[in-house]
Amino acid sequence: MEREDVVATTFGRVLLKLSGEALMGEAQYGIDPVVVKDIAQQVRRVVDLDAQLAVVIGGGNIWRGLAASSKGMDRATADYMGMVATVLNALALQDALEVAGVPTRVMTAIQMHEVAEPYIRRRALRHMEKGRVVILAAGTGNPYFTTDTAAALRALELDCDVLLMAKNRIDGVYTADPRRDPDAKLYRWLSHQEALERNLQVMDASALALCRENDLPILVFNMSTPGAVEAAVRGEPVGTLVSMTLPEDRQAMDAASD
Repeated sequence: MEREDVVATTFGRVLLKLSGEALMGEAQYGIDPVVVKDIAQQVRRVVDLDAQLAVVIGGGNIWRGLAASSKGMDRATADYMGMVATVLNALALQDALEVAGVPTRVMTAIQMHEVAEPYIRRRALRHMEKGRVVILAAGTGNPYFTTDTAAALRALELDCDVLLMAKNRIDGVYTADPRRDPDAKLYRWLSHQEALERNLQVMDASALALCRENDLPILVFNMSTPGAVEAAVRGEPVGTLVSMTLPEDRQAMDAASD
């Protein structure tokens, strides 16, 4: 697709990690169609930048396997139920994207032929090269692994330039929980090792370690900020960047804040 108004992107291929809670809006449970429509519009603007995009989606708005297992349910069974919840979210997002005119494929780590394709790395890459958004559901297909780990794994498998961690009403990574500590400060940049050592809850520890070992940058930002996904893909200094090295634009921001 060649267009004169397309802006050159810093990141050509990205993986966007969406939490299930991001689909709830102000509700306590389930899927808010208005919120899903807004997310679809944000994704459409990314596609218009000619960026290749994959999405890993969680299921916490419908089911939390870890919470269920803590109340006596078999952990593997609870986790498989959580995988099915992510498929429900993926289908909702696919519908909203296609209404917005974005070609989309849902691929699952557990086979559901009637509603989605099985995840096959080469097929996913081909879809992305053709300009389709690939929504990756059902986590890794294995219990005991979170969708954070699935996002890190798929980002590496698909040779993505960055893992975008979209948070729900949180601007990035803070020194403490900003909802509980009014003195918490926002990091503009930190290394994977610092995030692990300080237990900053960027993502689960195994996923963060996987990103560190493979030098995969992570950008943590607020999904509800208008234009946040597009700005992140353009490489604009939004949220918190977790990487091995500090980019020049972050150095300038840090210097200005001193």
